[in-house]
Amino acid sequence: MTSYLQKAGTRLFEKHLEQYQPEDPLYEFYTDSRGKQRRRKRAIPPGLSARDAKILKSVQRRAHYLDKGFSICGLRFGWTFIIGIIPGAGDVADVTLNYFLVVRKARQAELPAWLVRRMLLNNAVSALSGLVPVAGDIVMAVFKANSRNAALLEEFLRIRGEEFLKLQADMAHGRSQSVPAKDSQQVKPGAGMSDDAAAAAPQQKTKFVSWSRSSRKEKERAPTSGDRGRFVEDVELGTAAPSREAESSTITVQKR
Repeated sequence: MTSYLQKAGTRLFEKHLEQYQPEDPLYEFYTDSRGKQRRRKRAIPPGLSARDAKILKSVQRRAHYLDKGFSICGLRFGWTFIIGIIPGAGDVADVTLNYFLVVRKARQAELPAWLVRRMLLNNAVSALSGLVPVAGDIVMAVFKANSRNAALLEEFLRIRGEEFLKLQADMAHGRSQSVPAKDSQQVKPGAGMSDDAAAAAPQQKTKFVSWSRSSRKEKERAPTSGDRGRFVEDVELGTAAPSREAESSTITVQKR
């Protein structure tokens, strides 16, 4: 009877904790054909460069072990909770690990300033809660700042990959760039593509240039400064260009 009540209490405790905890940054859970719940590693969003994919994998793995590497009575915790138990020095160590292992690594993906500030805010909340003895460490273990930062990075890179695939589709159909310039500066679609294969690099460098056939013809027909521009304009209008003899005679008359 006691063991049954203990199991029931553990399940109830796990059920209430799930609504406060962020998802595991490294694994996702699914139900197989037999109805059993299993886990697998999260798939990398499509459209990312090799550099961004590598950064995302590294951040997800680090956040997992810092926040969810262990599980006791339904409460998943990681090294930040274990280190944070040490008074004073543990809290300083947690703040240092959270920044250097997660935020600093994520910043290598050319993130906008507002997203970095959001990540630092999560770290600040975790650090302040860790100052409270015992209860603060539990709050820090439930809050899981590293998992939240990994989720922010994954969502941002997912949007970056989607925008890059849209640009590829537009260029394939001969359409101009569909992403507004302001959004393109924030998301930076295709960032880090220089790390990919050298054969694909020349194509990806011209992905974001709006270059249609009509604009190309207009640039070719555009007159330049000086007599050369007037000469090109006369040829296009069908008029004959002045000969060298006529030019020399004109010059002679002007000298006299």
